[in-house]
Amino acid sequence: MYWPVVVITAVLLLAYCLLILIYRHWYLGLPLFQAGNDLQPKTIFSIIIPARNEEDNIRNCLHSILQQNYPAELFEVIVINDHSTDQTESIIRSMQQEYSNLYLLNLTDYLDGKQLNAYKKKAIEIAISQSKGVWIVTTDADCMAGDQWLTLYDAFIQEKQPVFVAAPVMFTDQHSFLSTFQLLDFLSLQGITAAAVSAGHHTMCNGANIAYRKDAFYEVGQFKGIDNLASGDDMLLMHKMKQKYPEGLGYLFSREVIVTTAPMPNWKSFFNQRIRWASKADKYKDKSIFWVLALVYAVNALLLLLLVWGLFEENGIYNWLVLVIAKTIIELSLMIPVAKFYGHVKILLWFPLMQPFHMLYTVIAGWLGKFGTYQWKGRKVH
Repeated sequence: MYWPVVVITAVLLLAYCLLILIYRHWYLGLPLFQAGNDLQPKTIFSIIIPARNEEDNIRNCLHSILQQNYPAELFEVIVINDHSTDQTESIIRSMQQEYSNLYLLNLTDYLDGKQLNAYKKKAIEIAISQSKGVWIVTTDADCMAGDQWLTLYDAFIQEKQPVFVAAPVMFTDQHSFLSTFQLLDFLSLQGITAAAVSAGHHTMCNGANIAYRKDAFYEVGQFKGIDNLASGDDMLLMHKMKQKYPEGLGYLFSREVIVTTAPMPNWKSFFNQRIRWASKADKYKDKSIFWVLALVYAVNALLLLLLVWGLFEENGIYNWLVLVIAKTIIELSLMIPVAKFYGHVKILLWFPLMQPFHMLYTVIAGWLGKFGTYQWKGRKVH
């Protein structure tokens, strides 16, 4: 029974490696976006930031956005406070004394005590309903943006005429084992996102750095059909946009628009975050994403099985190492150019050593994402 499993694993691993090489080809063909020198800012933006108990982050986040190198009369920032019990609201109110284009909404004013499973989606819908912008930009309250962020969004919109734009996100390096693990995992996700979206395939993005036309948001029915899911305010919305506007998606590939955020501070919050991400795996109507995730899960689960099984088989660990080394080499062929873009090349030295931990994490998070519940922002989510 052992050898048939080895053969099945090798076949699936071959398919996985071919997929990674396709992503690499797409990624290497993605040109850096350069804004034209003759463009004048004209896009009116509404930046939407849902916030729940973010007193440690919200001030820096807002400063990074409100101090953009972009005309203040062309953008507004709307923070929608999601039942915060800390000083989040008071910090925002104090900043409103300095910035006339900063607005605060309280989610409690719109729910009448109603309990939801998807508070973030409802918060975004409400904020958009109160917005003045033609384009909506969403980010998170623990994120930081560079001062050219909106300028480059504006240039991309003027030049490419999209309806939905995805852009890069990256964790900061906290120089711990957990931080390194998250950074490596996120580098691979961001590389695949950039490659797939730019090639016109999977509808992948991260809600910490996306933009879309407000009229298109209403054209696709807002979050209708996905509003019962706690996650998916980014990728599932992007899929709805692609169905309505097949040629309307774009990826803004520029180092100056990278939005940064800190990784999860402990293993519990990390797994809760990843289980939240995994919970929408079978909800994608873009079935190419589902099958890619199924392949990734199967390869990692089988390799983890062979690692344990190999302890009791002659040459079992040797066979496992051959498969894992092949996987690592192919993955590095994509990870190296991605890490260069984000300025994290040195961290790749840890990549081979993280393989067993990544297999275990993939299996656990994937399983719990489908069959478990998780805690997020102090709420138990189904």
